[in-house]
Amino acid sequence: PATDRPYHIVIFGASGFTGQFVVEEVARTVSEGPNGTLKWAVAGRSRQKLDKVLEQAAGTLGKPELRTAVEVIVADVGEPDSLAAMCKQAVIVLDCVGPYRFWGEPVVKACVENGAHCIDICGEPQFLESMQLNYDSQAADKGVYIVGACGFDSIPADMGVLYTRDQFKGTLTALESFLTVSTGPEGGSINDGTWKSAIYGFADSGKLRSLRKKFGHKPLPVVGSKIKRRYRELCQYAVPFMGADPSVVKRSQRFLLEEHQETPVQYGAYAGVGGVANIVKMLFAGMMFWFLVKFSFGQDLLIKYPEFFSFGLFSKDGPTRKQMEGSSFKFAFYGEGYTEGQDPSQGRPNAKIRTLVQGPEAGYVATPIAMVQAAITILNEPTALPKKGGVYTPGATFAKTKLVERLNKHGIQPISSVEVY
Repeated sequence: PATDRPYHIVIFGASGFTGQFVVEEVARTVSEGPNGTLKWAVAGRSRQKLDKVLEQAAGTLGKPELRTAVEVIVADVGEPDSLAAMCKQAVIVLDCVGPYRFWGEPVVKACVENGAHCIDICGEPQFLESMQLNYDSQAADKGVYIVGACGFDSIPADMGVLYTRDQFKGTLTALESFLTVSTGPEGGSINDGTWKSAIYGFADSGKLRSLRKKFGHKPLPVVGSKIKRRYRELCQYAVPFMGADPSVVKRSQRFLLEEHQETPVQYGAYAGVGGVANIVKMLFAGMMFWFLVKFSFGQDLLIKYPEFFSFGLFSKDGPTRKQMEGSSFKFAFYGEGYTEGQDPSQGRPNAKIRTLVQGPEAGYVATPIAMVQAAITILNEPTALPKKGGVYTPGATFAKTKLVERLNKHGIQPISSVEVY
């Protein structure tokens, strides 16, 4: 793609709930662009709403120049010509318009056809994998990188696996992550856009299985002991993580095996849920969710009353800025493997490693940081990216780059890595 376009970055969906925070993050990091500057614009359906977002960002950041210095592009997913015009002006489009199963493909298509890279913050495996199936070869022909899941789903997990593997002195064969989220005295919540994505994803899970068969992939080879599911860790109960992380990590491991002959790491993802009371609450909410999501009337109820059915976890308003300031996340990674000189095909693993990755509020602080740093990495490190364009995971795209170092400087930090023999 041309690098002499008017804008390094165009934020599409900048007036959405997450988009507004991506705007602020881009405004904070303009000095990190190529040659110390970042040319950027905002895009979306409503010029009035986009102007309002820039006005708000100017006030929040104390940067009055944002009101006039940032270009506004009117573009709509329902109008292909407007998307094409937007993509022709951008080196990279940051797509913040979800649920992606409904609104994502027109943006990917426009980016591929008009030579712009595309980064999204999707946590929907069906969309992510269908884009790989349908657009990978076209993106390769155009030299375009389409990189999904560049938010909290799934950069901390995907890059955390690679970071831990790189710290391990030998062959890492298995890794489990345990996510815990903390909130301050104000509590916390998640905007209902994520809730809607989960509803439609679970309702459509059968299509994901049939989609995966179309790839014709052979199972990844299992090296070392096969990991088993477990449900208690970190002095609390844990449940399998229901987001995109396992799917994304597995795709990254497949790419690294096929392209670089690197030993694939088995991966299990869990989320800590606290004590017994929380387990009971989750079981009750989970049973209601699984029942209702099977029927259209149930889906309508879940969408209409997110706070009720999620016990306040999701809301149409999303978290307040105070709630975001008091929230944080931690990923604890526990891995095992074989020390240098040991044959991974012989005997049980003989070494363990633990990595802790921590960061700020996941949805609207860490996600914009991850998305923007992914874009800045593509702009600044083109020679460290995969040798050809395509539809990739974060791990596949950024394995050879300095993305982890960039994230570290912005508060998403791997803070310890200890091997135990």
